[in-house]
Amino acid sequence: HLCWLSLVFFLFPMHRERIPLTKVKSVRESLREKGLLKNFLREHPYNMIQFRLMKNSSYVRKFASHPLRNYLDKVYVGNISIGTPPQQFSVVFDTGSADLWVPSIYCKSKACVTHRSFNPSHSSTFHLPGIFIELEYGSGKILGFLGQDTIRIDKLTSTGQAFGLSKVEISRTFEHAIYDGILGLAYPSLAMPGTTAVFDNLKKQGQISEPVFAFYLSTDKEEGSVVMFGGVDKKYYKGDLKWVPLSQPHYWQITLDRITWRGEVIGCPSGCQAIMDTGTTLLLGPSKEVAKIHSFISAVHFQEEYVVPCNARNVLPDIVFTINNVDYPVPVRAYVLKVASNNLCYSGFNDIMDTLSESEFWILGDVFLRVYFTVFDRGQNRIGLAPAV
Repeated sequence: HLCWLSLVFFLFPMHRERIPLTKVKSVRESLREKGLLKNFLREHPYNMIQFRLMKNSSYVRKFASHPLRNYLDKVYVGNISIGTPPQQFSVVFDTGSADLWVPSIYCKSKACVTHRSFNPSHSSTFHLPGIFIELEYGSGKILGFLGQDTIRIDKLTSTGQAFGLSKVEISRTFEHAIYDGILGLAYPSLAMPGTTAVFDNLKKQGQISEPVFAFYLSTDKEEGSVVMFGGVDKKYYKGDLKWVPLSQPHYWQITLDRITWRGEVIGCPSGCQAIMDTGTTLLLGPSKEVAKIHSFISAVHFQEEYVVPCNARNVLPDIVFTINNVDYPVPVRAYVLKVASNNLCYSGFNDIMDTLSESEFWILGDVFLRVYFTVFDRGQNRIGLAPAV
């Protein structure tokens, strides 16, 4: 990798500020309200995970936690700034991709017009390597160019950070999104060639003392969600973290032993692979297995989604994901989602595009991550899980 780095290291005081995330209305929610969801879902798969999946398949000193905002169905968004003086953007902190991008003022796509865009000429620290980029996600495509500038996530600073600036955004998802861009936290092998991902730069530039980050995603409240860099705050989980080795350090990919319901195996019968993905809202799995789960929970196909009788939220059992010989029950109130705007309840499961992988694959999105506080440990290639408070 070529690294766009300044070779100056500073010693920072010990700090433990939070980087807040807000739960904002998801694309699905805003489309549902506008009556556009049915057609949209027919045309678009759900997940935002980068398409390359198809192609290849403790206490710490320097610690920053960043509050995230929560949007109903539910996207967790936090603020960053780029440039000198800083230009503000809201981004999804996404463990399913590895690049940072925001719209540029040169973008005339509908998706860019409705979002904040970066103006390179207003930043004294901006550099233009002059490289064309194309990024593909499950939910859209970005065409643009590479830039380099200072990125700030609360008190953390990454100088000489490579990032994408969109000129064209081919995606109705991005058009209706509440966020401006995406900040990827997957492994560098998923990043644009010749660039250093944001997390790697934070580590190299001495901004964080431990190569870990963690997510706490609030269940109902818009506020209260947090991404923390460089350490873990114990107040967000109960008990001890249970560690799970990654099966492949590329995505945050682990081995799932099985999925059970009242003791009966209903998914992943002989073990399978799963990706922990903060950029995906639901639990995504192979269509046959998801259909089986939907029959168990009496989900009915309605306008391209799956509706469940709301009284089921009082009676259905946990669905248990067994990972590294530890059971992680997901209760019905987590996997059957109530939507205030229309008083309907929706399944938290959906089928993955079966083209993703030859073998059985699951994506454990926010439905799972709200129940379990999750630590992403780059230093030891593992994930830590504990019940969220």
